[in-house]
Amino acid sequence: MPSSDQDQSTPKYRAVVIGLGWMGMLYDLAPRASDRFDVDDVDRPTPELDVHRRFHHHQHPGESGLPNSYAEAFTDRAEVELVAAADRDEKRLAVFTQRYGISRVYTDAELILRSESADLVAVATNTKTRADLTVLAAECGARGIVTEKPMVDACAQRRIHLSCGSISTTDPSFARARALLEEGAIGDLVSIEAGGVSAQHQNWSYFLDVLPDWVVGIGDKECRESGTSEFAGTGMAWSEARGVAVHFRPGAPGVRLCGTQGEMVFDSKQGWRLWQDLAAAGGARVTMPLADRTLGLHYDWFR
Repeated sequence: MPSSDQDQSTPKYRAVVIGLGWMGMLYDLAPRASDRFDVDDVDRPTPELDVHRRFHHHQHPGESGLPNSYAEAFTDRAEVELVAAADRDEKRLAVFTQRYGISRVYTDAELILRSESADLVAVATNTKTRADLTVLAAECGARGIVTEKPMVDACAQRRIHLSCGSISTTDPSFARARALLEEGAIGDLVSIEAGGVSAQHQNWSYFLDVLPDWVVGIGDKECRESGTSEFAGTGMAWSEARGVAVHFRPGAPGVRLCGTQGEMVFDSKQGWRLWQDLAAAGGARVTMPLADRTLGLHYDWFR
């Protein structure tokens, strides 16, 4: 239920956003930066922003029209009132106020949670603080929490709804792709290819569904003391139970599923594509039509 102090004729859930980076706000104000994870968090730049940008509202045929950031998603819902935001970067707080007309901003994440009596909390900070802030949001009475990594126990114990991640595999097209795979559309799965291991868009693991027996790889970037520590490089994983190898290499598509009788490929620009080996074509591998080949997500920020 919404907060008791809300006007019951037009009930609203009070929402706050903690962290005004890409998932918190920037995806709806600027084109996606290719090096967004290559700059240490302590020295992050704020890109050129367009506070009037409205590209997600059905301007491009075939796109979902969905917001890309938590701030925009909260303001896009009639039953939600975005009331405040927190970030260490005062420039981003000023942009937040300019875009949404909301002057309640904080540089202290703990203070916003203890002050705003929020029903809904988006935790979009760096990985070092997400767990603590998610637990604190639960302790401060949040009814629902969205974040990028799960803190399940603290929310489950308080019966709080927890949604984690803006990830490719939650789109229905991935379920349809797996159904095709299980129906034998490409024969027996023998290998999977992906551009990287990737914690967020871990498309390859959706189709493997078991832990690999062994993994080998080499990184192509040095580890940093701050910012993301996610592995980037080239490698291979092997599942004895499935008889499937997973290859990780820079430049690969989002996921490529190779079978004994065809393959399926997903990338963010073209969506899903399917090839099958057809006897009528002399066994040649032929492109097959897909009724719904693209994701129902807005992928401008992948480019």
